[in-house]
Amino acid sequence: MPRPLLTALLCALFPSWTAHAADDAQVSKPAPAAKELSVEKLATQAKNAIVVITHENRQGGQRGIGTGFVIDAKGLIATNYHVIGESRPIKVQLADGKTYDVTHVHASDRKLDLAIVRIDAEGLTALPLGDSDTLKQGRRIVAMGNPHGLKHSIVEGVVSSVRDVGDVPMVQLAIPIEPGNSGGPMLDRQGRVHGILTLKSAVTDNLGFAMPINVLKPLIEKPNPIPISEWVKIGQMDPSEWKPLFNARWRQRAGRILVDGTGQGFGGRSLCVFQKAPPKRPYEVAVTVKLDDESGAAGLMFESDGKHKHYGFYPSNGRIRLTLFDGPDVYSWHVLKEIKTEHYKPGDWNVLRVRVEKDTIIGYVNDEKIVEVKENSLTGGKAGLAKFRRTVAQFKGFEVAKQIAPSRVPAKVAAQIEKQLKTMPNQGELPQALIDTLRKQPHATEKIIQQRAKLLEQQAAQLRALARTVHYEHCAHSLGELFSKKKDEEVDLFRAALLIALIDNHELDIDEYRHELKRMASQIKTTLPKDADEKTRRDALNNYLFKQNGYHGSRTDYYNKSNSYINEVIDDREGLPITLSVLYMELGRQLDLNIVGVGLPGHFIVRHEPQKGKPQLIDPFNSGNLLTRKQAVDLVFDMSGYDVEDHHFKAVSKRDIVLRMLNNLMRTAFNSEGETGPLRYLNAILAVDPNAARERWARMMLRARTQRFDAALADADWLIEHQPAELDIHQVQRFREAVIRQKQ
Repeated sequence: MPRPLLTALLCALFPSWTAHAADDAQVSKPAPAAKELSVEKLATQAKNAIVVITHENRQGGQRGIGTGFVIDAKGLIATNYHVIGESRPIKVQLADGKTYDVTHVHASDRKLDLAIVRIDAEGLTALPLGDSDTLKQGRRIVAMGNPHGLKHSIVEGVVSSVRDVGDVPMVQLAIPIEPGNSGGPMLDRQGRVHGILTLKSAVTDNLGFAMPINVLKPLIEKPNPIPISEWVKIGQMDPSEWKPLFNARWRQRAGRILVDGTGQGFGGRSLCVFQKAPPKRPYEVAVTVKLDDESGAAGLMFESDGKHKHYGFYPSNGRIRLTLFDGPDVYSWHVLKEIKTEHYKPGDWNVLRVRVEKDTIIGYVNDEKIVEVKENSLTGGKAGLAKFRRTVAQFKGFEVAKQIAPSRVPAKVAAQIEKQLKTMPNQGELPQALIDTLRKQPHATEKIIQQRAKLLEQQAAQLRALARTVHYEHCAHSLGELFSKKKDEEVDLFRAALLIALIDNHELDIDEYRHELKRMASQIKTTLPKDADEKTRRDALNNYLFKQNGYHGSRTDYYNKSNSYINEVIDDREGLPITLSVLYMELGRQLDLNIVGVGLPGHFIVRHEPQKGKPQLIDPFNSGNLLTRKQAVDLVFDMSGYDVEDHHFKAVSKRDIVLRMLNNLMRTAFNSEGETGPLRYLNAILAVDPNAARERWARMMLRARTQRFDAALADADWLIEHQPAELDIHQVQRFREAVIRQKQ
């Protein structure tokens, strides 16, 4: 069950954080100051108060698992709201293995994600409640719970901070929170509860959040008990109006119908049949629907026999389908029409309307007619809603009638409102006369204003996307120009590294950092005698970077993108092996040292190749350590397990250095930004090396998946024309055909 959004302002709701005993319960008081306990002692002491909470699905099986803890010996247990589920029977298993049905939801607050449940038990072990206002950064804490069903687990950590999350003060913890931990207690080293585990970071594993225990105390003081017999009815569909079929979870809230879960019908099908029979043909049925994910499918169904036969009109994967369901399985389903239409707005509310005539079905999306078919396989039956697969959807405004009025504002009324809106100032106070005029048609006015606002937001987003794309293309083109028709020794590697950083740092001043490189070299030169030989200059470079200024390899935050940006490496004096090597090489060039890059597998180093004497391997990531070949081989094996071969010690071209830096960023983007992030680096890679077939193949697929169909086809055409040996051209051709079908 999705966690509720935390949006309440706690200070306004609860001006006092002092807990008082509830009228019907002896609530645990904060324990007096006590000696710190070991983690082992805490686990033993608190274990008997930790419970496992589960709630059932529609079939009576276990749907969710979480944690709770006893706060009163007479059967009160605290947990998260999302742990107990809604409209479900709830069970509690104590540490001794005994299982109880929850008799009441004693108190709950959806917005704060908190709940207290009651079981019919006495003599339980309760945990004392602390005062979360006293929590300080760095305080040692332990958390207990049932992560992934592993009962009564414990983990130690510290309080990282107390910060607002969605306008609610929450305790940030340096501990992992996993599914099943939710609702567990966060204890200080005296065994007092200071928080309730609730959120896991989506960014990193060892980061979670807990709701301060003081927020729970007003619920203890002023509960809102609901018998479980009534709790299971929350949001239930009115059986006199609606009849769900094939399970899934249908419920009502605030005038809307919501559905989630997978139906038991083939393809995850589930129906919700409106019990009032429609008028005789012709008639119309309409609903406004919104899908959480456009890969799902949900919408109208009509002419239902109350079992497996019906028609469906619904969005699916961004297209609109009109389907005849003539039985329980896919062999009896017939897609009568599948349409891709500009009138459907992905991710938004869309009005679906169907007109059922004697032998014709007409479908509308947002009042625009998109399909008309001659069809009369099913005659008679009820209308309602349908969903497929694991779709989560919302519906509102369901209607069945002889004729349904269009949802759009009449053109004349819309024109009048638009005319009035033109008088609105761009800033400052809104004229009262304008407000007085528009309030006479509030519903139409709100709809027109919302449509205009959404259009402006879309235009603004499109403009921002255009600005980003222009910037990325400029960076890629500039990188390509550096390598166009130039010998490798003529390429300005430092400028190339700055252009890579510019991709993500729009305000980077390239000329300023080029000046900074010269300033750094000048500082080194001031320490040199006039006749300094190459070794003396190299020693001065090492002393300046690693001893005087502390440049070092990043170890605690290795994959941070800043380590790949040469400007931030200069500013922060921390970076990846390759960026530190580029800085070392470029400063060496300023000192007339011939230093080349050596691209070992999993680790980048440099080699000083003097005019006289033996070459010397140097590791800028490890404080400029001088390495023998054997030490370099051992270093790589110890770091990554890779075997190093002779060819790995060859000098790397500047083009290959740039490509390696871009590939580092691309891999990071794949892991953190989804499908759109890597495209900007792939564009740059292909600008530097237009013949990189695998990268062009990757870009082609990403462009297609992000609906950049023309660009994807251009990559496919290039691959088909050039037929690189490392790719299966037949696969490219099949992919191209699939893109054309998807584009249509």
